[in-house]
This record gives sequence, C-alpha cells and structure tokens, in this order.
Amino acid sequence: MSDDSIPPSQASSPNDDLSPLQRRDAIQRLETEHFDVLVIGGGVTGMGCALDAATRGLSVAVVEQRDLASGTSSRSSKLIHGGLRYLQQFEFGLVREALSERNLLISRIAPHLVKQVDFLYPLRSHGERIYAGLGIGLYDLMAFGGGNPLPRHKHLGRRQVRDKAPALAPRAHKGAIMFSDASVEDARYVISLARTAAKFGASILTSTKVTNLLTGDGRVNGAEVKCLETGREFNVSCGTVVNATGVWSDDIEQLAGSEKCRVRASKGIHLVIPRNRIDLDTGLILRTSDSVLFVIPSGRHWIVGTTDSDWQLDRAHPAATKKDIDYLLATLNQIVENPLTTEDVVGVYVGLRPLLTGDQEKTTKLSREHAVTNSREGLISISGGKYTTYRVMARDTINAVGIDQGRELQESQTSEVPLIGAQKYKEVENRAKSISESSGVPLASINHLISRHGDRVDEVLSLIATDQSLKELIDEDLPYLRAEIVHSVRFEAALHLEDVLTRRTRISIESWDRGTESALLVAQLMAPELGWDQSRISREVEHYARRVESERSSNTQPDDKQADASRIAAGDVRESFA
Repeated sequence: MSDDSIPPSQASSPNDDLSPLQRRDAIQRLETEHFDVLVIGGGVTGMGCALDAATRGLSVAVVEQRDLASGTSSRSSKLIHGGLRYLQQFEFGLVREALSERNLLISRIAPHLVKQVDFLYPLRSHGERIYAGLGIGLYDLMAFGGGNPLPRHKHLGRRQVRDKAPALAPRAHKGAIMFSDASVEDARYVISLARTAAKFGASILTSTKVTNLLTGDGRVNGAEVKCLETGREFNVSCGTVVNATGVWSDDIEQLAGSEKCRVRASKGIHLVIPRNRIDLDTGLILRTSDSVLFVIPSGRHWIVGTTDSDWQLDRAHPAATKKDIDYLLATLNQIVENPLTTEDVVGVYVGLRPLLTGDQEKTTKLSREHAVTNSREGLISISGGKYTTYRVMARDTINAVGIDQGRELQESQTSEVPLIGAQKYKEVENRAKSISESSGVPLASINHLISRHGDRVDEVLSLIATDQSLKELIDEDLPYLRAEIVHSVRFEAALHLEDVLTRRTRISIESWDRGTESALLVAQLMAPELGWDQSRISREVEHYARRVESERSSNTQPDDKQADASRIAAGDVRESFA
C-alpha cells in the first residue's frame, strides 16, 4: 500500500507522535522543504543529533534505513555506565565524561528509563581486594565530582556475598566489592529521544534508505533517498548532512568520495536467561582474559554478556555462533555453583560496536572515544563513542555543523531537556495504585507501563478505556499488554511485526518460542492501524517465523561465516515490500 493510503489514527496527532499520519507528512516535508540539517541514522547518536540541532533552533530531518534503534542501539548490554574497565586502559577522560552523563541521565533526562543497578565484583584473592578496591574507589570518586545520585561502593566478606549471591560457588571468591551503575531500556530510550526531537520540530522518517549524496558548489547539500515501504524515490535538500550511521559510517563517506576507513565493527553477543536460573540479588561483573563479563538484571531475566571480536560480514543482522554462546556459558560456569547449559538460554542477541579504527589488532584494545570529522564541506560524520555519551557526541557534532555552515549557534541545550515521559515521572509513579484502581488495570501492569512510558502512561491507558480487551497480556509469561502494540503504531513509528516484537517490546528474546506464538496476535492488532489485509498479515508472520528460524540456525554454526550465511537467509523485511 502507499503511504498516502495509510489510515490516520483516531484523533489528530500532537507533534511528538510518530504515527502513520505523521509519516505521510514527513515524506511531504522532506520532498519539498530545505532543512538546515539532514541526519542519516535513527540510532541513539542520530536521534541525539536531531534533538540537539532542533533545540538550538535548526530545522532538522532524519532518515533511517530500517527502524528506530534497529542496529546497535537496541542490541547493547543495556548499561549506562562510566566503563570501569577503561580505567585499566588509563582512559580517565572517557570515564569521567561517561560518569557525568550517567548521573545526568538517571537524575534529570530519563529517570523513567535509566535505573540504578548494583553489581558484585567477586574477588579471586585477598590481594585483589586492594587492587580492585583502589580502582572502584577511583571510579566512585570521579562520579561524585559530577553530583552522583548513586551510593558509594562497599566491601563484602564471604558470608555477605553468600547472602547476596547464593549462586556463586564458594571456591570462586574471597569476598566481593559491591558498587552501583545504571541500566537502560535501550530501544525505548531511542524511541523517547525520537519523540522528543519530533516535539521540537524534527521530521523523522524510517524505512528510508540513502542511495546517494547530492552536491553543488563544492559542497554536499542533500541526499537521494528511497522509501523502502513503497519504492518511492526523492531528493532531500539541506545545509549539512550528518552521518550518524554507526558501523555504516564509511559507506556514507564513500558516497562523498572518501576512501578512508574510520570505523571497525566489533561483535558483542548477549544471552538472555530467566531470573530463576541464577540465584542472585544483584548483578555480577567479572574480569576475563580479554574483557569483562556482565550478568545484568533485566526484568524477569538476566542478560549475560559480552564478547568483543572483529566482525566483517553482514552488519544489519550480525550472528552469534555456537562457539560464542559456549564461551559465555563456560566463563559464567567457572564461578557459579550450578552450571548452566544452552537449555537455560531463552534468547540470544548480537550488537556491533562502531569503534574508531586504530593500530591495535584486537578490538578490545581499540578506543571507545568518539571523533567528529569533516571529510568534505557539507558532510559531518560522528564515529565511535559509547551509548552513555551519545549526548556529548551529538553536541560536538552539531557544533561542527555550525562551523561547516559558518554560523554561530547557541550552546547545546540538551542537558536541560527531559525526554518524553520524564518530566512528571516521579509524580505518576507515586500515583500508581490510584491509577490502577481508576483504570481497572492491575497494579503490576501499571508499574510496567510507567517504567516504560513514564508520564505518558495515559496514552496507553486511553486505548484500554476505549477497548477493555487491550489490557490483556500478549504472552502470559511476559508483562506486555495488547494496548502497547496499538500504541507502538500510533505513537512510536512501528511499521512491521518485527519492529514490535524486537524493539517496542522484547518478546523476541524473552519468550522461549522467541515470539513466534505471539506473532499472529500482534500482527492482527497492528493491522487496523496500518491498513493491512489478511495477505499482508500472513506475510509479516511468515517473515518473522523465517527470521527466528534463521537466528536459531545461526546459533548452532561453528564460525562467523556459516552463522552469517544462516542468519541472512531470512532476508530483510523492509526489502520485501518496496
């Protein structure tokens, strides 16, 4: 179907809604208007750039080839942290900057999505207590310089560790140090960031691929794009193009004639394991020979990760091998009393870190710093960096836009801009019980909604008020409500079944069937919002089933090449409908 025939939502959409109607309007704007900035990339960095530019008064358009947060920004370790291990590499500036940003995100910008998480660092020897204690103490000290809202670290003896972490084998520690960092709903964060940018006037268009860059008078001044939903092609005119495409950065640079490689992809895999499989009260962080291993609490599950290895194959759908999975389980089993097997793994996901190319052979040795480059007038690229420091990366990028355009911009405003859902979050959280009573929605579901939508919870509850069946769960073992599916289309730019099952919710990695049993119901809930007929519903469900099958197959392969071949066999859903 064409974008012009997409049915509008029940009511007219506020500016921050990313609805089908807003998508149609965005296409019209991108075809006809000249923008100060065109951002390529709909991950956390691209959306950070869009918000930074829009809050400085610039006109902004964003194009994203797939979905919001469809790359690395939904496949992270779900942590907002300073990077304790970077102290070992003497990257003090990076750690200090990241800790300052962590404190800002958890206290002001997104307290509904960024939460305190406690970790135990098991000590292998009595001597390590001194060494690790000094490092974690320095970590705390650097954080408190920026108004740290989190508690200081504590030293624990063996008995205290046994109480907090019964799963740890007694042989595996001589006590521990407990410290605090923060976790994040990463995909939801990007969605909230995108809606906030839209509130300040940014036009955001997903499923839109950049096929070439436009030039004139020696400058890059726009892009040729293709809508992957309809096959429609058009040009977007702008003052400066911002390349915020992560591991695709070099591809965009090549469109402008640059042959220099700036970014190297590093693969990090994660296992999702039910909470009852590992008896812990807190998360864990362990040193390994090459990196660190995290065990991170995430709702009803643990996230266990990660690896750090070079990846040179398909960047849209990186794959985890059997060797990757076995490595994480073997590392974890060295310290737990009851070993885990692949039968305990409910989900697997893989992200690619866009690291700055350096002279180190191992990706673990490459810097996590970011770089803003201007290889050609009119094109600014932001490369490297960490999820935690996206706001600083965006600030530096838009500063470079001002220089590129020879105009004096006002200072970045984003340190003072709460994201959608944050402003009255605490007030709404305190009213959870009364909201439950007045809406008839169970308190557990209300708390779930508030943790994901903050003070915008009424958007979801208004759907339930109209149709009581929407307060039912999608999967009885998971907390997601049917109303959230409808909301994801009306407010959050979801266009395909996999957008909902993998990013608007995490059903794809939190259910034993990886979402295949929920797929038809979810597609049927999306259908009226997007004008799908039964044939389209069937195609979406069939593609999702192939995607799950290809992922399961890739997880049994012995090496990257074979895993990649298995994973890409399912194809890309957006390339199926253009």
